[in-house]
Amino acid sequence: MPCLDSMELGSATLGPSPAAGTEESFVRETVTAPPMAGSMGWFFSPLWSPRSDTRRRRFGDGVKSDQVEAWLDDHSDFTRAYFLRRAAAASGPQAEMSPQPPMLPRSSSDHSDLLTKAHHRRASSPLSSSHLNIASLTDPLKPLSSNLSAPEWMDRSSPDVLGSHSPCSPRSSRFSFSPCRPLSPICPCSPDLPHSPQPLHSSAAKAAAACGRSEGCPWMMELLRGGLSWMGSVAELCQGAVLHAGELLSAEGSSLSLVKKDSSGRSTLEEVVPLTAFGCLNEGYLCSRAHRELVKGIMGCVLATGSPMNLRDISEDPRFDVDEEQLSKIRTVLSVPIKNHRAKVVGVVVMISKRNGCDGSGSVFSGMDEKVLSNHMDVLGMVLDNVQLYESSRQEAKRSQALLEMAQILSKEHRSFEALLSKMAATIMPFTRAQYCTIFIPGEQTSAVEDKVSFSRVIHLECEELGSTCQIYRRARDISDVDPSYALQTLVEMDPLNVSASSEESMKSLICCPVRNERSEGVIAVCQLMNKRSKDSDEMEAFNRYDERLLEDLSVYCGLALQYAQAVQITEERRASIEVTQEVLAYHITAAEQEVQALEEATIPPAESLLLLDFDFSDFGLPEDLTTQATIRMFLDLSLVQHFNIDYKSLCQWVLTVRRGYRNSVPYHNWNHALSTAQSMFAMIMATDQLQTIFSPLEILALMIATLSHDLDHRGVSNSYIERSQQPLAQLYGHSSLENHHYNLCLFILNNTGSQILSGLSTEDHRAVLHMIKRAILATDLTVYMERRKEFFSLTKKSRVSWKSEKQRDLLRSMLMTASDLSAITKPWPEQKRIANLVAMEFFAQGDKEREEFKIKPIDIMNRENSTRLPYMQVEYIDDICYPLYKTVSRLFGSCSPLLSGCKKNRENWLHLAEEAEEKNSENSRSVTLETHKNNEGETQREE
Repeated sequence: MPCLDSMELGSATLGPSPAAGTEESFVRETVTAPPMAGSMGWFFSPLWSPRSDTRRRRFGDGVKSDQVEAWLDDHSDFTRAYFLRRAAAASGPQAEMSPQPPMLPRSSSDHSDLLTKAHHRRASSPLSSSHLNIASLTDPLKPLSSNLSAPEWMDRSSPDVLGSHSPCSPRSSRFSFSPCRPLSPICPCSPDLPHSPQPLHSSAAKAAAACGRSEGCPWMMELLRGGLSWMGSVAELCQGAVLHAGELLSAEGSSLSLVKKDSSGRSTLEEVVPLTAFGCLNEGYLCSRAHRELVKGIMGCVLATGSPMNLRDISEDPRFDVDEEQLSKIRTVLSVPIKNHRAKVVGVVVMISKRNGCDGSGSVFSGMDEKVLSNHMDVLGMVLDNVQLYESSRQEAKRSQALLEMAQILSKEHRSFEALLSKMAATIMPFTRAQYCTIFIPGEQTSAVEDKVSFSRVIHLECEELGSTCQIYRRARDISDVDPSYALQTLVEMDPLNVSASSEESMKSLICCPVRNERSEGVIAVCQLMNKRSKDSDEMEAFNRYDERLLEDLSVYCGLALQYAQAVQITEERRASIEVTQEVLAYHITAAEQEVQALEEATIPPAESLLLLDFDFSDFGLPEDLTTQATIRMFLDLSLVQHFNIDYKSLCQWVLTVRRGYRNSVPYHNWNHALSTAQSMFAMIMATDQLQTIFSPLEILALMIATLSHDLDHRGVSNSYIERSQQPLAQLYGHSSLENHHYNLCLFILNNTGSQILSGLSTEDHRAVLHMIKRAILATDLTVYMERRKEFFSLTKKSRVSWKSEKQRDLLRSMLMTASDLSAITKPWPEQKRIANLVAMEFFAQGDKEREEFKIKPIDIMNRENSTRLPYMQVEYIDDICYPLYKTVSRLFGSCSPLLSGCKKNRENWLHLAEEAEEKNSENSRSVTLETHKNNEGETQREE
């Protein structure tokens, strides 16, 4: 297959603006890669499979074709040498058939012609000889680097632009010869050809026979020898094939057209080689409109049937209405389809009026002629198919480059939405060679009725070519300065629009594509390209399917950009709303100045008087002002205020603000629970010198802040309820929703003005303490505790633990947080029973909500119908959750053994209540059984 090296690459950069403030410019430079090396790679492609059954059987006789292809691929040196040797041997006899004329001069221009532009690049120098051997066409021409894409000659919807430059027109290419100059040495009337004693048409017949057997055909051999490297353009390739076939078949004229597809997908023919006269015919032969229409009709029939057409007398065919003038010049016709390897018709060639000599006597095209022409068109179709694949790959490479550049532009930040769209539009303009690009943005109030649709603004870009570069400007345009009619039509119909209109003075081309919103499926903008400029001239041409695809790509990215801009706007609005909400929250959650001043001026009682060092501490009945004073006392006795230089007023405001962060309506998870948790941590640290040695002051500070803040804004429900009810907290965090919310609110209070107790820390310490606070608060989730406690229990079974590892200390901090959080189970029995009732009240309220909202039966501990089984559930709770933890902590630190003792006592008390309840239930059951027995006896006596 042809290599993909010769493709045009470019990059867009900002350039100076000609008029500051009114336009913005982008520079795009086009760099053409070196032409590809000639090779025979396309010949060995699996696509090479002519239609000849004999040839196909000969190629795969006895073995599978894929095996033969695999062997050829594995022995490429042998295969290449073999075909070169065959080509050299076959071209020897052919060279003797006709004298070798001088070489055909090549134009020095770049060999990157478009099929639709072939007439712009015609060589102006005349032929150096009146004789032309087709083999001379295969001499060193530059490699094909055609800008013609497959869609451009297969799918292009523009009208034929080559038909106006026929051999009868003043402008002609080097393949469009004057009718008065003989093209073939087989014509005995050639003025420069010496007369031969025998007719030269016999030599042509021999050559035709040889071509029919694929032996010694110079045109085919040169294709096989040089691959695609000799071709200049698709038009030149087709003209060379037509001239060679016409010479072999002694035809008086020929024409070739390739298949194109219009916007509706219907296949039509586009004339590539105009109706050309061979031999020594009169000026103007076969150039009339009537002759052209007749040839066009013949080609249409071949395209429709896909089969060859050999008409020995066209007047006898009822499908064609031939007048006398046409019949005098066109009598015999041979037309065959040009097919690719998939047997799909890609073109049609027609040969007109076979001749025998210069006396005008005619003949008919034979079966051998049909075979020769079919074989040559097989090769031509194969080459055209490879050209199509090559050009398609080049276009896809350019398209991929444009998509990548637009994606890169979209991923970057831009100062404005208009600048973003302008840069993306500037990316595709050099690829499509559009002079103008306009993006129409509709107004907010847009109706589906055409007379009510309007655009609110436009983004207009203009491209100005400067040699190998193009300068793109963004002009300031008002909607009234741009014609929106086509864009309005696209907006209403919601379909792409491709329009081309030509006049005597100029040609106008335009394509529009809607930008859709994927969610609403509505049109949010319209992209428009206008005036595609020819690459080799200043003339305009129509946009092809390749340009439409690029514009569709741009519309997709414009849609993404519009949605991105809308998302950014919504995000900014929500961010502003969040900031306002935070301001309101900070105002209402912050303690009043009078409260802060009262706490700041109050005398803080010692820890002994408040029983803060006692594991039996209870906040029940403690006045509210003493709860905050007790918190201050714990920070003072731990030397945290002095060590970290905490502002005393800030500490007072922080404590009061944390207290306001708890909901008083929640029975258990409120400020009293937070204070009790903090006091348990304080008691363990103060009672255990080893803990004061293991933990640094920064770690102790983190633990005290975490214990006081670990249930901030608790709603009285569990994480499972929040997730099941799909509350915003569950959508925000996903897992451990409540614990993450507690930490974020803790962070909010720490950053609140006047409550910044960590402001004296260094940046590194501040980051470290926040990390430890978050880890400690998340550890209070019982799910996390159950996952990590096995590791902790295994660690404590070792004879000695150093606790020097941060991972081990993090595990210890987490377990102590859980021990403090569950410490209510270790309190004296009256306090434990009171707290258990508060917890049950909270759990039963959640169970009632689940039964009402989700129509489900709550779990046992939240089912109010199981209230009598509270003692049983407390015993299970102690055995499964609490006792293993306190047993391990007491084994590590003997000073914490009161926690284990209190847990054991409360288990005994709950077990006693459970036994009493069981006995009571048994008595009730016996009473019910006795009463039932008495009733049965009474009924029996009455029956008797």
